[in-house]
Order: sequence, then C-alpha cells, then structure tokens
Amino acid sequence: MDQITFDKENDERIKAVENSFGASGRSLSKSGRILMGQGRLMKQGRRKPQPKDFFLFNDVLVYGSVILNGRFHKNQKIIPLEDIELEDMEDSLDVRNQWLIRTPRKSFFVSAPSHEEKQAWIEHIKECRSGLLQDGSCQRGSSFAVTWIPDRASFRCMRCFNKFTTTKRRHHCRKCGFLVCNSCSKQRAVINHIHPTKRLRVCSRCHTQNKEEDEISRLRGDSAGMNSLEGEDVAASSDEDEGVGMIQCYAQSSWMDTWSSH
Repeated sequence: MDQITFDKENDERIKAVENSFGASGRSLSKSGRILMGQGRLMKQGRRKPQPKDFFLFNDVLVYGSVILNGRFHKNQKIIPLEDIELEDMEDSLDVRNQWLIRTPRKSFFVSAPSHEEKQAWIEHIKECRSGLLQDGSCQRGSSFAVTWIPDRASFRCMRCFNKFTTTKRRHHCRKCGFLVCNSCSKQRAVINHIHPTKRLRVCSRCHTQNKEEDEISRLRGDSAGMNSLEGEDVAASSDEDEGVGMIQCYAQSSWMDTWSSH
C-alpha cells in the first residue's frame, strides 16, 4: 500500500470513529494522527463489567460505551498516551486476561477475551507510548488516580464499618478509592492530577492526612527558606461506570502479523 492510499484510508477510518460518537464527541481528526487498531474490551465499572469499544491511536487512547453493537458510541473518553501506565494482572478464578490502565484522572481494569489479544493490546499501547515519549514532544505522567474498589466488594463502610443500607449509601473516596458512607466522606479536597480546581469527595482519614501533609510542607519550606507554596497559583476550590473483543489493526507495520483482524 502506497503512502497516499494509506493516508486517505486512515483519514476515512478516523472520521468514521469520530462520527460514531455523534455531536457529543470531540473531534479526533489531527495532522499526523494514525488509527493503529480497535477492539472491544470488558471494562470494570463500580457495579459490574461492561463492554466498551477502544480505539488506539499513535498519540491517544479513546473509548466509549457501545450502542447498536458498535455502530454508534457514547460517553467518549480520550486519554493521552503519555498519561497512561499499564500493569499486567494475574488470572483469577473469576477474571481472566485482565490488566490495569492507570491515568491521572481515572484508573480502571479491562479484560480481553483471550491471552493473545490481551498481550497485543499491552504491547501496542506501550510501543505507541514509547514512540511518543522518545521524540521529546511529551512528558511522562507521574501522578495516577487510584482504582475504585467495586461496590460489591464490601457491604460495610471501610472507615466506620457500619453496614450500607438503602439510606446509608456507598460512596468512593477519590484519593484512596475506598467504599465509604456519607458520614465518613463529608469532606472535600482538591486532588490536582484528577481535577486542578474542583473539590472532590474524600474520606475522613485521607482528609486528615491531607491536612498533616500540608502542615509539614508549610513548616519545611523550600531550600531558600520560603514556603513551598509561595509564588505558586493554588487552585480554588462522579461516580461513573462502566470491553468482549475483536481487534482490528490498520497500521503499516509488523503489528499486522500479531494483531490481525478477526
């Protein structure tokens, strides 16, 4: 396939993905962007796993909820590859072919229908990310959101240990990911790598730790004897979710040998 033909088909594929999200989705067309492959994975939500369609580009990972068996999508999420960290997970009795995707704003588990597809996804995401970082245009992410403990994992608040009921509902601490009741998560705090301005729900323990860390930072100061917060802008002050996979590879590379269409 010559370059002109490949570029034309790549543009058409990207436009098709963009159109599948409708008016609510953000534009995906960008100079130099290549759609490397796509497939369906199971994404672990707070209540249960749900199928999501994932689209791997050479600079971002995009996913969304499936409508009409993949003809259309909603709830578009776009993650820059430099902000992604992957961790392989061992198989358990309940879940197989799973791995963890960490990002600054949200971290979550996904699983593929086979070990081969799992390895293909991991290898290709890492390869794209490595290429992006090597050209020096992007910086590696350093802070990542914790993974939320699924709702079904505990019937009691993980701070006060009182039982959840229809009126004593489950909530998630955005800093530690624990399941907590409303009484144990009344405080709010800014967690910069998740949202630099919005005050998010945190549990009582994390709120106390935040205050202690802020006090230590204030007392320590920087090497010039100034408070480490001086001269910096301090920001003022949703529970979600939700792929079964066919991987389709488009890129002109040796990936075609291992990440083939099904």
